[in-house]
Amino acid sequence: MPTRRRVLASGAALGTAALLPACRTTPARRSFAPGERVALGIIGVANRGEANLDAVAGENLVALCDVDESYLARAGERFPAARKYVDYRELITRERLDAVVISTADHTHYPAARFALEHGLDVYCEKPLTHTVEEARHLAELARKTGAVTQMGTQIHAEANYRRVVELVRSGVLGEIKTAHAWVDKAWGGGERPGDTPPVPAGLHYDLWLGDAPYRPYHPDYLPGSWRRWWDFGGGTLGDMGCHLIDLAFWALELEHPTRVAAEGPEPHLETAPLAMRARWEFPARATQGGALPPLTLHWSDGGLVPPALEDGRVERWGMGVLFEGSEGMLLADYGRWKLFPEAKFAGFTPPAPWLPDSIGHHREWLEAVKTRGPTSCAFAYAGPLTETVLLGNVAFRARSAFDWDARRLRASVPAADRLVRAPRA
Repeated sequence: MPTRRRVLASGAALGTAALLPACRTTPARRSFAPGERVALGIIGVANRGEANLDAVAGENLVALCDVDESYLARAGERFPAARKYVDYRELITRERLDAVVISTADHTHYPAARFALEHGLDVYCEKPLTHTVEEARHLAELARKTGAVTQMGTQIHAEANYRRVVELVRSGVLGEIKTAHAWVDKAWGGGERPGDTPPVPAGLHYDLWLGDAPYRPYHPDYLPGSWRRWWDFGGGTLGDMGCHLIDLAFWALELEHPTRVAAEGPEPHLETAPLAMRARWEFPARATQGGALPPLTLHWSDGGLVPPALEDGRVERWGMGVLFEGSEGMLLADYGRWKLFPEAKFAGFTPPAPWLPDSIGHHREWLEAVKTRGPTSCAFAYAGPLTETVLLGNVAFRARSAFDWDARRLRASVPAADRLVRAPRA
């Protein structure tokens, strides 16, 4: 391993013992005058990062960071007053910031967010919150201990349609719900490790992009976008889309931690995610403010696989969505629409009066909370368990075994799965 990489790995050590340091004194955060802008550092400025940059462009953009100097230069042309960095640690330690926005590859979400939280900053971080289950738990704990205002980038959570679906589910119109499905026809997966070793493009700081992931020579099969299909960097289709779709079931059904996890699909590849898979999580009965809820089984399908109700025509076949199956009917939803089945039974149905207030916007919600120390809808306290659940589906697939899950101890009952919960790092 090159010397510089050894320094990088030690600087962001992620061994189990080092994952969560003793909490530092919670920093005294400043008060904001009316109309004052949040001082932001932007970590990752292209692709998803560019969309997040656009969403917070009205604030005080103090500094920009990207490991690709071409992306950094392009963003710098738009925001010439912002200082530019290729290493997020230098940005965080050298600048006077209130918060950071993190839009990097999955495997660097945790180290960047952890470093920011340790330095007293509020954090907006893209989904999935982390690359491993253990990281998600520790990041949520660190956010709680530091009192940070946090938000995971599940932007659909702020849209009105999700709110209306949550209201419908909780209204009781579906009766007792014991089964839910989420699916998408997308496919991030497949492929073999490339054998050639092309040169690193000029201006790309590949060692910083790798961070503390296992070392491998640069190849365009890894970045800028296809990292999602490689286990070392992403989580395949489930890792990419699970936090968006499973979020709706998580919210509506007030879920937190499963007790058993299983998955099925092709023979797991050592390095890449499958092109199609299914996963299943069993949740216990829950006591909620609205009353007791029964045990629930949540299913995931991707790569063209769909729930049985779509296969046999009981509901319409949508390319992605969430299906709630109740004793009195079914509710099919995606990002922007919902529909009740059987259609004849619900002809003329009038939905309940809206009671969940509309969001001011996913990014704006977080920015206002930074100023007021108020709540956010996808704080790490919520996003952590959601991310854990999503990633546990990949753990079951890769371990080729169902397992019981002890959420309190963060332990899987099958050793092969337990090792993936706390994946090794370089």
